[in-house]
This record gives sequence, C-alpha cells and structure tokens, in this order.
Amino acid sequence: MKAIQTDQAPQAIGPYSQAVEAGGFLYVSGQIPIHPENGEIATGIVNQTEQVMKNIKAILSEAGLGFSNVVKFTIYTTSMEDFPTINDTYAKFLEEPYPARATVEVSKLPKDVLVEIDAVAFK
Repeated sequence: MKAIQTDQAPQAIGPYSQAVEAGGFLYVSGQIPIHPENGEIATGIVNQTEQVMKNIKAILSEAGLGFSNVVKFTIYTTSMEDFPTINDTYAKFLEEPYPARATVEVSKLPKDVLVEIDAVAFK
C-alpha cells in the first residue's frame, strides 16, 4: 500500500489519505468542492461538481494517472434534483469508454456541500 498526497487537492479533513494505491488500483477518497489554495467551498452545483472533478484530477495526476484510468465513480448528492446538472458537468471531464458509476442521494455531506465523488482507478 502507498498513500498518495498532493497540495493540488484539498488536504484530508480526517484520518484518511487523499488516495491509496494498492494491488494495481488507486482508491481516491471522496472529494468535496474545496479549493485547495484557499480552502473555500465552491458555490452552486455546477461550480461544486467542477471543483470536485478538478480535485480528483489532481490526485490522479499525482499518481501518474488520468480520468481514462478510472474504472468506477461513486457520486453522492444531497438532492437527486441536481443529478442532471451534476451529470452534464461531470461528463465534460470524461471520454468514452466511460467508467462504471453509482449515484446516491444522501441526507447530508461534510461541510454542507451538495456533491461528493470518490473514484477507483486502474494503473
């Protein structure tokens, strides 16, 4: 196991790693829309989804990977009404073949954000 850490994504707000490499896979912890340089939370579902994807991209990059290596995303949202917007915004970062995905509505996310996304990538 190897922890992956970058200053280009928000620092962990608990006892976990930004990502862990194990057995040929990279497991990226759930990312929320915190800007890594100033710690501010993006506003609105489009900006929040974009910031989350940028944070994931930075972590993947630190591990020498990109979105084309991602095999599975899990999206957590506080409202399925935001799903079409999340989906459209998320799609701008990806190319076919698209990874597998699950989307789950939850009652609350850390720091009261609207979206959190985690990822599993194959090296």
